[in-house]
Amino acid sequence: MTIKIGDTLPEGTLSEFIETETEGCSLGPNTFQVKDLVKGKKIAIFGLPGAYTPTCSAQHVPGYVQHADALKAKGVDEIWCISVNDAFVMGAWGRDQKATGIVRMMADGNAAYSKALGLDADFSKFGMGTRSQRYSMLVVDGVVTQLNVEQGGKFEVSNAETMLAQA
Repeated sequence: MTIKIGDTLPEGTLSEFIETETEGCSLGPNTFQVKDLVKGKKIAIFGLPGAYTPTCSAQHVPGYVQHADALKAKGVDEIWCISVNDAFVMGAWGRDQKATGIVRMMADGNAAYSKALGLDADFSKFGMGTRSQRYSMLVVDGVVTQLNVEQGGKFEVSNAETMLAQA
């Protein structure tokens, strides 16, 4: 079943490659409970099929990097990019996209969280296996307040401009 507006995010974990060691976060991949990360925060989340893929790299991530300050001015505490890749790939892609410190590049290595959201997709015909659908959502204290799921390979409603209008 696909998550919908008004639903609480499912429990689960996501991983993030940490560039700088801090208290509670070691250098390298760190795994986090989603419920702990969203508590008391307004988060713009966008999911996409894969790191380094054309639309994801040329439009999706750059749009959120470009509009990050405007989203934060509307009360968004954090911006997350979720993709079915490992934390090493997501960290490298974040550096390549100049997203470090702007967008949290969250890895869903086995697609478990994408499946829990009901937003997984079968990309086997492209040799990519199970991936995430392209979507965006606004989450306030763990509850989905906006949800935009793309249809059939399109990139029209999950972009940063749409999220900015909804924040």
